[in-house]
Amino acid sequence: MKFVFMILVVFIPVVCNAEIKALSLDQAISVALEKNRDIEKAREYAHYVQGKYVEERAAALPQVSLNGTAMVSKDGSQQIAGTPAQRQFGRAVDLTVSQQLYTWGKLNAAIRAAEVGLKTADEQLRLYRQAVYRDVVTSYHDVLLSRELSRMALENRAQKLRHLDEATRKFNAGVATDYDVLAAEVAAENTQPEVIRTENGIRMAREKLRFLLAMESDEVDVIESLEVPTADRSLPANFEQAFQLAGKKRPELADLQLRLRIYDELVTIANAENKPRLDLKGGAGWHWASLNDPGPAQDADGAAWNVGLYVTFPFFDGLRTSGKVAQAKSELRTKQIEETKLLESIALEVRQAEFSFREAAEILKALSGTVKQAERLLQMAEKGYEFGVKIRLEVDDAQLNLLLARSNLARARRDYRVAQVYYLWSMGIAGE
Repeated sequence: MKFVFMILVVFIPVVCNAEIKALSLDQAISVALEKNRDIEKAREYAHYVQGKYVEERAAALPQVSLNGTAMVSKDGSQQIAGTPAQRQFGRAVDLTVSQQLYTWGKLNAAIRAAEVGLKTADEQLRLYRQAVYRDVVTSYHDVLLSRELSRMALENRAQKLRHLDEATRKFNAGVATDYDVLAAEVAAENTQPEVIRTENGIRMAREKLRFLLAMESDEVDVIESLEVPTADRSLPANFEQAFQLAGKKRPELADLQLRLRIYDELVTIANAENKPRLDLKGGAGWHWASLNDPGPAQDADGAAWNVGLYVTFPFFDGLRTSGKVAQAKSELRTKQIEETKLLESIALEVRQAEFSFREAAEILKALSGTVKQAERLLQMAEKGYEFGVKIRLEVDDAQLNLLLARSNLARARRDYRVAQVYYLWSMGIAGE
């Protein structure tokens, strides 16, 4: 028992440390843009392309190295001339420098490609930021919807329990039958699965939001409501305006267009493989030599240096360069095809997002007054049942209609906000 108590003492504080953070939508978006794993990955990609640029730029700078050698040699073949074999000892320390002077455009193309690669990092970050904004807004409203559906399920169950109490009182007073009590019991019990389901829906929606916010130890909750703001941001009037905006703003399209420039530079690089190039190379150092002739050893040392221009012209390489050029041009054409396909895909996404947004707005407008009408209908049915002019079935129908009206309105509000953020995302302006 003492061992179990010690485990509980250690474990319980750990469990209790997990606090619930209630966030507004703006706070949730701010946390996600700071901590989301995809955005962290995009930031790391920026570090990668920065390193790639430094790597390519290094070829334009002098390459300097310090080299040291120590060697011993003996050539016995000299004995055929009657010369005894001699052992030679040598040591050297050299500082060498090489500099590319002309590479038929290969060096400049590599640097330009690396510079364009730096810009792709910005587009990758924009891409993930917009996707995270879209997903967080959607998940946040999913939590709000789940909470609203749970509240309605609890209200429905409470109302069915009141009806059960009323039927029981009437049965005890002799003005109701066993059937009335049994029907009320069945109706009350049938509400329990929906209560459990909606409560679990809240937990699942909050877990998804917590995942997007990358909050490992804390629980997340929301503090806003599904009410649609009266003043909403203006949106394009038609598909043509929306698609034109998407062509300028979609980060994946801008990223692909930058990559097209990189692949164009890769064609230049491949085409320079069998062209002449000019390098400047030189070195300076100190050399030591020792000749072990029969007799006393002969030693010498002194400074050594060299400098020269080197021309390389691999005019025939077995058509290897032609193969590389063909591959580079094929990859460039493939990317151009991908650009056309992406534009078509964006056009489809914009059109579908516009249709969904218009549909959600019309449904929300159509349902705006339905809840009040359903509430008034239920009041009339309950009063009629109280005065004996309505039957129990009419009251149940009115209750069901009110529940459906409220749930439909809650879903319509959620769908409107989600459709709006998807419409903004399809144009590349989500979160801007």
